[in-house]
Amino acid sequence: MTLLQALLIALFVAAIESRALGYATLTMRFSPLMAGFWVGLILGDMHQAMIVTATIQLIYMGVVAPGGAMPSEPAVASAIAVSVACIGDLDPEAAVAIAVPVGLMGSYLYQLRFFLNTICVSRMDACALKADTRNLQLWIGLVPSLIGFALFVPTITIALYLGAPVISDFMNMISDGPVLHALDVVSGGLAALGIAITMHVIGSRKLLVFFFLAYFLVVLTTQAGMSITMITWAVFGVIIAFCYNMFTTKADA
Repeated sequence: MTLLQALLIALFVAAIESRALGYATLTMRFSPLMAGFWVGLILGDMHQAMIVTATIQLIYMGVVAPGGAMPSEPAVASAIAVSVACIGDLDPEAAVAIAVPVGLMGSYLYQLRFFLNTICVSRMDACALKADTRNLQLWIGLVPSLIGFALFVPTITIALYLGAPVISDFMNMISDGPVLHALDVVSGGLAALGIAITMHVIGSRKLLVFFFLAYFLVVLTTQAGMSITMITWAVFGVIIAFCYNMFTTKADA
């Protein structure tokens, strides 16, 4: 990985974590898919990047952020884990084992951003009392974003440029040992946990039947040797959702 590639990935992560791109950055922050897409675009290995990102996405499917705080930062985790996987040609399970601790460290960095933003609060209050709208916009929008960039750009750049090759070589070194096997097992459990949390969030027994329907359809078609793409399943899901909405609307009427 070149320094320019590391810097471009770091700038994207910083834009997400500092909310410099507006409200849409919340969706980008909570989902690893966008960060993984950007990494694949920068590194020129979109196929491997999206395979790894899809596996990491399973962990964060049911993660919520009360008050904006998350136990792990999906964008940071996916940016570094997908980069390492693409550089070292690692399996998705190995990338998940990297994403979990990296995401935890990213959450500490995000909490530091919250702490530094308290500097802006007193300035905001002073500008509000004076009805100084120009400086109020400055302390609400620009300064917190600059703080986010100052935190995430250098740390992510250094982590990718210096750390990613080292982590990649280390993971390849232990690829045949029991350590990576244990990490693979744990990462599989984390993916199952993400799906279970999503089911719990859905909460409605009437809707869970569609989850089990989709699961057993995938199992049966796989055993029958049928190759059905995710796009096809998504089309079926949209049709079923449309029919469900149409029939329930008529029943309520």
